[in-house]
Amino acid sequence: MARDYSQFLTSLKKNQQIKTDTNAQPAPSLSILDRLGWSTHFSTQVAEGVLTKAPPENHTPVRVTEVHRAGLRVMGEDIEQLIPPNADLTVGDWLLLNTQQPSHSQRLERKSLFKRRAPGTDRQTQLIAANVDTVFIVSSCNNDFNVARLERYIALAVEAEVDPVIILTKSDLTDTPEEYERKAWALSDHMPSPVPVLVLDARGGEPHVKLVDWCKPGQTLAFMGSSGVGKSTLVNALSETVAAETQAIREDDSKGRHTTTARALHMLPAGYCVLDTPGMRELQMTDVADGIAGVFADLHALASTCKFNDCGHESEPGCAVLAAVKAGTVEPARLKRWKKLVTEEQFNAMSLAERRSKDKAFGKIIKEAVSHKKR
Repeated sequence: MARDYSQFLTSLKKNQQIKTDTNAQPAPSLSILDRLGWSTHFSTQVAEGVLTKAPPENHTPVRVTEVHRAGLRVMGEDIEQLIPPNADLTVGDWLLLNTQQPSHSQRLERKSLFKRRAPGTDRQTQLIAANVDTVFIVSSCNNDFNVARLERYIALAVEAEVDPVIILTKSDLTDTPEEYERKAWALSDHMPSPVPVLVLDARGGEPHVKLVDWCKPGQTLAFMGSSGVGKSTLVNALSETVAAETQAIREDDSKGRHTTTARALHMLPAGYCVLDTPGMRELQMTDVADGIAGVFADLHALASTCKFNDCGHESEPGCAVLAAVKAGTVEPARLKRWKKLVTEEQFNAMSLAERRSKDKAFGKIIKEAVSHKKR
């Protein structure tokens, strides 16, 4: 053993001390690990023996900052390199990197995870981002604004136990930005905790002023939303550099062009990280039942009082949900959106569970065949 295990833990504890200074430049004592978001959530895992034995000299904590087909870029204290691709890792993950054998590195337990069903017909789960503290759900005050899409993003955040914040951009393109703001705030009417709504100009100094409460050293912020709504512009505004490419939306249909093509974690001078993601036009829900229940808390509660446990809320007698619609306390359009999300989530979760079961069975067959061949 090149160094004592206790020395290793002492070093980690020293690095994980999170500062709360909000100045543009980090304090001199702010380490790379601090700025990357290292915290007790991860150092405790090491202290409790996440490895089977004391880590040797060639193990070091790193965070995945970029995901590419060719591999994963990781960064830590005095280290930045590309490691082999791994489908079980995503941007934001923390690893104990084995610098001699990267494939033997160990992922630390996540504190949050965004995922979706992968686009297309392939029944796979796509990991979006891990260990995010706050997600800024970005929409613009034009035809891109879509209540149903915002509900999807909020459900993802609630499921991941990440604080959601709605940001409305391009308010200069409409005469009634307050109407978009009112509709966004209305999404919190039936939720246990309100989702903040901010209207700002992504191109000026407003991001620094209005997002300051979330831009703390050691925090990880993610920007999610459709293409062209201003996510990359917001990243650039906070970093005060051109960290991400930007493009304007098309004027004819308010749809954006894909500028960010890969998820990347930017470490900003003020000591926090910002994650820019590609625009996601297809956001298939899976394994987010609790998140949907959180966004539609009132409908979830009503459904539990229906006469039948398997009530479909169509025409069944004793349906508390339909009674609320008839009484005018639940909007039919909102009920329709809720039912669509619940049905989609259940179908995708079932499909993915079936896929995992088949993959596991196939793997068992291969293992038995290899074992038989060795005899």
